[in-house]
Amino acid sequence: MNPNGNLEKILESAVVISWADLTRGTPTGLIHIEYGFAAAGTLDYLKVWASLARGHWLLACQYWMSENTFHSAGAGFENGYESESLAHILEIAMQHQNSFVLPPNLGRQGLLQISAPTAQEIAAAAALVNVAFDRLASFPAVL
Repeated sequence: MNPNGNLEKILESAVVISWADLTRGTPTGLIHIEYGFAAAGTLDYLKVWASLARGHWLLACQYWMSENTFHSAGAGFENGYESESLAHILEIAMQHQNSFVLPPNLGRQGLLQISAPTAQEIAAAAALVNVAFDRLASFPAVL
């Protein structure tokens, strides 16, 4: 078992911690994290979609492991969204993803759905990210 935990849980926690930035201060809404795999089984990209009104989704953030003609590597925000904390957590998690338990590649894109967190869930998410990243400092990344 990997001592740093599950990558999907870290990504979910990143969204929970950054909830106010992603929902523009509204207490309700949904966030989806869509991710795709590289040939090696690691994540190639992820996209964070925000829905503040039922049935309407906006791309809030993308993270790409490599650049090409259409996008640059790293985190990029869209549609007026911005979150320094989300960008920071995604950068560490994606660059060290082999230090976490990766989601299974089922031959399709992965999707996580996150609903409005409670104050306790936000605190738990922050604690989980802090513990995982503290352990990352103790265990060299396998990249």
